[in-house]
Amino acid sequence: MAKLSLRHVSKRYPNGFWAVKDFNLEMEDGEFVILTGSPKCGKSTVLRMIAGAEDVTEGILELDGKSINDVEPKDREIAMVFQYYSLYKNMTVYDNLSFGMKLKKCSTEQIEAAVKEAADMLGLEELLNRRLKILSEGQKKRVALGRAIIRKPKLFLFDEPLNGLDEKVQVQIRTEIEKLHERYGTTILYAAHDKDEAKKFDAENNRILLF
Repeated sequence: MAKLSLRHVSKRYPNGFWAVKDFNLEMEDGEFVILTGSPKCGKSTVLRMIAGAEDVTEGILELDGKSINDVEPKDREIAMVFQYYSLYKNMTVYDNLSFGMKLKKCSTEQIEAAVKEAADMLGLEELLNRRLKILSEGQKKRVALGRAIIRKPKLFLFDEPLNGLDEKVQVQIRTEIEKLHERYGTTILYAAHDKDEAKKFDAENNRILLF
């Protein structure tokens, strides 16, 4: 778990456009915050700055009281699930889930235990040997979620992960995210497409912020 603090954070692109200006946010350990607002209001940019995918023009990002402005993305202990999942289509589900751990040269035992835990939680056990390109969109989204879980991050970031999915699959993925929060108590910042999506989560376990 982690405390997240954004103080007077802004993002200005070289063409002069301010994507985010003077944004502030305080999140406590284990809190689930849903960020919503109009399209292109800057929600995704905020998440990308936290993850390290975008540089911060002004302001301070802190995780557990320490600035992460200049910390490399791989060292931030943050896992982000994008709207368009970045998975390897020609790899199996197992290889996608274990990819990061193999890069870190984790032991076979550690990898197998972590993959099993994520697969059991997300109902991927029977899909581990299948290649990603033959899976449904909902199954692919669960693989992306599983890969984030395996990283054991301090903070999860979700960038409109339900966009493009049918209602049935949206319900499934929303349930998996709520189960993730309930099971691990990890701090979660979730960018929702709109207020209607935000309100579909269990209101007792989250806080909704209008961007």
